[in-house]
Amino acid sequence: MTKNTESKIPEFGVKHGARHGHLPESGIVVRSKVWLEKDGKLFMGWGRATLLERIDQFGSISAAARSMNLAYRNAWLWVEAMNRLAPEPLVEKSTGGAQGGYARLTDEGRKIVREYKEKRARVREITDK
Repeated sequence: MTKNTESKIPEFGVKHGARHGHLPESGIVVRSKVWLEKDGKLFMGWGRATLLERIDQFGSISAAARSMNLAYRNAWLWVEAMNRLAPEPLVEKSTGGAQGGYARLTDEGRKIVREYKEKRARVREITDK
């Protein structure tokens, strides 16, 4: 191989750091993603935890989805899947009417989000060492 072709080797790999506001680090860096599964099905991940927090904040699945640039249908499907897999519903919802609908995070929903974030933080501590 000549010097000329060596300099044309493309860079492959994931460049997540720049997307998420992290400054690039030199050398080899351990990265991780944390999600919870139940019976082989995705139960909780960062996006779902964020969705639940925003439902709690806005009182609406559609407002929470809009705030994340997430399609309402996807948000609704995530909520349905989490409610099905959880021991108790994480989100209580009421369809619209004269006053409109609402969605409310249950105590179980708050507990699951808190536990997920704690587990994620512990994994981050390990990988950051």
